[in-house]
Amino acid sequence: MKIAITGGNGRLGKVVVDLALKQGHEVVSIDASLPDQPKHHENLRYLKADCTVFDALLNAMVGCDAMIHLAAIPSPRQHPPHVVQNNNVTASFNAMQAAVQSGIRRICQASSVNALGLAFSRKAHFDYFPIDEAQPTRCEDPYSLSKWICEQQADAFVRLHDDLKIASLRFHYIVPEKSVARDAYLPRVEDADKHLWGYTLSDMAAEACLHGLTASFTGHEAFCIAAPDTVHDLPSLDLAQRYFPEVPIVGDLSGRNSFFSSEKARKILFGAN
Repeated sequence: MKIAITGGNGRLGKVVVDLALKQGHEVVSIDASLPDQPKHHENLRYLKADCTVFDALLNAMVGCDAMIHLAAIPSPRQHPPHVVQNNNVTASFNAMQAAVQSGIRRICQASSVNALGLAFSRKAHFDYFPIDEAQPTRCEDPYSLSKWICEQQADAFVRLHDDLKIASLRFHYIVPEKSVARDAYLPRVEDADKHLWGYTLSDMAAEACLHGLTASFTGHEAFCIAAPDTVHDLPSLDLAQRYFPEVPIVGDLSGRNSFFSSEKARKILFGAN
């Protein structure tokens, strides 16, 4: 396939680009900034384009077969609220609209577990553990709201186009290795009820992106993508009893199992039994 990847110069984008090339795909890496040290590969082309500018994005996708949309402001903390919201929502709509107008019918976009309301909420609320795609959303901050709206936009696109398939991947704190998440989370006991000691390895996230383009499903589907364990030393049941005694446990939290269920992704995206 010839794959357009927005945010191809970002932390996850670079990993996705490398994996796509390794799998034999042709890649158009689209980003507002070009890499300082571009990779030289016969199947890779870099294009500088702002995803909030529709015509530039449309021109970048000419001839592509699929699109992975990763470009976004990744938190509500470094920019004013209206900038985060407007950038992420507009970029997502533009990317999907440009893809559709270019004849692309397989799309994968980076969402977030925060589409439910989580790490950036004043106080996170959970209906049950482990969290899955059916958990109701309670967004508060502009980043979380933008990710939820991006998913709603995907719903609208597939209602309008019967042959369109979109995977929204709800990542949680993408890191190159587990120790990075551990070092970031464990000292932060004051907001343990928000991050749930979860993480996603960048390699796993990249694989999910590529599977999101080829997996067998119809319409738009959201998928939780998180590592199967927590970064905490304590068993997950002990953590649940200590921090969330009122939240019912409906799945397997034995050992150090994650508070996030990626079972839907495991079965549909990765084809596991």
